[in-house]
Amino acid sequence: MGIDLSVEIGKLKLKTPVLVASGTFGYEENYEELIEKNRLGALVTKTITLNPRPGNPPPRIVETASGILNSIGLQNEGIEEFLDKKLPFLLKFKIPLIVSIGGERIEDYGLLAKRLDRIKEISCLEVNISCPNIETEGGCLFAQDCYLTYGVVKAVRESTYKTIIAKLSPNVTDIVSIAQSAFDGGADALALVNTFFGMEIDVQTRRSKLGSLYGGLSGPAIKPIALYMVYKVSKAVNLPIIGMGGIVSADDALQFFIAGATSVAVGTGNFINPQITREIVEGIEEYLKKNKYTSIKDIIGTIDEKTDK
Repeated sequence: MGIDLSVEIGKLKLKTPVLVASGTFGYEENYEELIEKNRLGALVTKTITLNPRPGNPPPRIVETASGILNSIGLQNEGIEEFLDKKLPFLLKFKIPLIVSIGGERIEDYGLLAKRLDRIKEISCLEVNISCPNIETEGGCLFAQDCYLTYGVVKAVRESTYKTIIAKLSPNVTDIVSIAQSAFDGGADALALVNTFFGMEIDVQTRRSKLGSLYGGLSGPAIKPIALYMVYKVSKAVNLPIIGMGGIVSADDALQFFIAGATSVAVGTGNFINPQITREIVEGIEEYLKKNKYTSIKDIIGTIDEKTDK
């Protein structure tokens, strides 16, 4: 009998619990020859906005100790060109498609959801309310405010019957309250966490090494904090969680499952090794077999909270 890696995220059924994080895989064209799509639970697009966005000025990526600092600024071609030119390519793969949506106003999200709701081949919407590199209504991230989080998710919920994943920011004092607001607004699942605010300064010029003053930090450096946040939210909010943040090995992924995540997403790791998702899936299978588990569900949320050694 084989190992059952299947999980459910709302109405979305995934054959494996490993996804790619939005923005680190483009629209899959560059990875088409490099990965085994059937080892992925789903494809996740770059974040799409109503209108085209040129993104932030270069340089947009700076390597840091055990991580990457980025300031892309949600560069994308807008919803109409996405539907016309990108979607047909994505639909040729026979695995679920999650489209990530973003906006500068609450109304943007509702309009995007309504536009995508009629396309049955799109399985799910990721509501990105946590990008650290764009200006939004009110001057803060939607995911930094309970009221705004609720408002965005509710606007999407009222515009679609599809599964909704709310992607949350770690740049908050109480992520549990934000997660609860997403739940109250109608989210079917949560994705956490997005990148952390960060800076790198050139000491000779005393200017930012990025084209913007600051960016979002990802990579192995953030994993312990992301793992803690997944654990805290999983204990407080009854929603499936897609854990992300610094996952570069099967061991990293397994820690997220044990902490309470239902699935995981790999981001920066794709830049290090395009085969990383396959290797992580294989590593998870090996761990489950070695420990005589028959399903990934057997280890989700099983952390032993005793602190005595």
